Amino acid sequence: MTTSIVLAIIVTSIATYSSRFLGVLSSEKIKETSKIFVWFNCLAYSTLAALIARVVIFPYGILSETDHLLRLIVLFFSILIFYLTKRNLVYPTVFSAIILFFLSSYF
Repeated sequence: MTTSIVLAIIVTSIATYSSRFLGVLSSEKIKETSKIFVWFNCLAYSTLAALIARVVIFPYGILSETDHLLRLIVLFFSILIFYLTKRNLVYPTVFSAIILFFLSSYF
């Protein structure tokens, strides 16, 4: 069991960092305004939106024990915090966990 966990960490680390390394190597030749860059940007945001929607609508694990309304309230506050903090992703991530903890504890 321990060997398979270590192997999984090594393989995922290689996959993650090799793609980042290749991105750094090829970043000089890509213009931010090019159509392919805009397409990849849209693809990344749509994938992220789909994952967030899946977690909110069809949660898995312990999150499935929380009410739909509580998850929607946390999502609303997270989006609000995101825009209030000038599109910073750290604050809504941290506060969403805190808000969900308190709402699920008291409701």
